[in-house]
Amino acid sequence: MEATAKTNITVQTTINAPASAVWENWVSPEHIIKWNSASDDWHTPYSENNLTVGGTFKSTMAAKDGSMSFDFGGVYTEVEEHSLIAYTMGDGRKVKVTFSEEDGKTHLVETFEAESTNPLEMQQAGWQAILDNFKRYVEAN
Repeated sequence: MEATAKTNITVQTTINAPASAVWENWVSPEHIIKWNSASDDWHTPYSENNLTVGGTFKSTMAAKDGSMSFDFGGVYTEVEEHSLIAYTMGDGRKVKVTFSEEDGKTHLVETFEAESTNPLEMQQAGWQAILDNFKRYVEAN
């Protein structure tokens, strides 16, 4: 399956923690560097975040063996504490993340515009792997 203009991909999970804790772990650089990877051979050695409308964020994702790294960043377009984050990535693609709490658990849904280089399935699997890692991190703390 190939991406076409404005193809959206959605990944989601339910985390056994209240929205306030999920939010804090999602937006704080000291937490981002601990969970932001799709596999054990990658990590995020650097993260900065100015969580305000018009504010920017940047994380460096890197292979642990030093063979490759890239920056992932963007500009926030909407921020509603504990419920919504929307941003535009550096390449112009849009992302929306929603947090909804029920009975002490938080359902997190992340929808992003696909890029045209990699297959849609690969993009979805990569973003879902990062989200699954996030869930494990939050639930362990």
